[in-house]
Amino acid sequence: MISLADIEAARARIGPYVRRTPVLTSERLNDEAGARLFFKCENLQHIGAFKARGAANAVFTLSDAAAAKGVATHSSGNHAAAVARAAALRGIPAYIVMPEGAARPKAAQVERLGGRITWCAPTLAAREETAARIVAETGAAMIHPYDNPDVMAGQGTAALELLEDAPDLDVVIAPIGGGGLISGVATAVKALRPAARVIGAEPAGADDAARSFAAGRLIPLAETHTIADGLRASLSQSTLDHIRRGVDQVATVSEAGIALAMRALWEALKVIVEPSAAVPYAALREGRADVRGQRVGIILTGGNADLDHLPWSASS
Repeated sequence: MISLADIEAARARIGPYVRRTPVLTSERLNDEAGARLFFKCENLQHIGAFKARGAANAVFTLSDAAAAKGVATHSSGNHAAAVARAAALRGIPAYIVMPEGAARPKAAQVERLGGRITWCAPTLAAREETAARIVAETGAAMIHPYDNPDVMAGQGTAALELLEDAPDLDVVIAPIGGGGLISGVATAVKALRPAARVIGAEPAGADDAARSFAAGRLIPLAETHTIADGLRASLSQSTLDHIRRGVDQVATVSEAGIALAMRALWEALKVIVEPSAAVPYAALREGRADVRGQRVGIILTGGNADLDHLPWSASS
């Protein structure tokens, strides 16, 4: 289980390699929600996603001997780019396993950053098997997208900044895919502001966190049906343990709600967010969390939207 000390150490380690992203507000969105909303814009982070934090922390934690053989991971996009970037900064190879059908802009970014992509079938089993084979062949260090304490601690640094820039928050909401971000966020928030509620949000079509949270045991995803491609991963036992320790509620949202929230954020904040990043705001729009009259921090996790296939476009 990670601690606040781990997150603070991560911030010191990754400081030269990540941006302190802005916190934006909108009177229009405040009025609609009946609350004060503070959007932590990780869509403006390096590689366009919060994943830059966890990947940098994990890669720069490695000893020189371990790093020399390179790093490997499997990811549908944002973590892949983050690992490729961190590896390039350290001057080591990055072996990236991506599922067939991954968003084209995300794959292109990995290649631009020097990642060596190996394609696999679009299943978690195929991703894990392919990554394990590459690690065995190369000796590369595996940087798991979320089931890694260094990754979790790095992701938690976003919450440290949010709480500094928007003090006295009553609620912090973040999306849940594999659970690395919410693990770091919940750890930081509960340590620094114990009375604040932490809410995780996920698509109803990929609701393993909600079901696992309610059951008190890990219930992996059998299949997913969501446009939020960054949230199609299943929790690990470690991330579920962190969620059970620090998360107060897990809300699920509809596909229509994700698209509407995504468009509203584009229009009101004048920034690009991808579907996964819109999920927490969708939870507010759909009334999945009672935040009226409160100060609410929302982490906008990424901005790597496929501009040729927007969810409100007739060509999608």
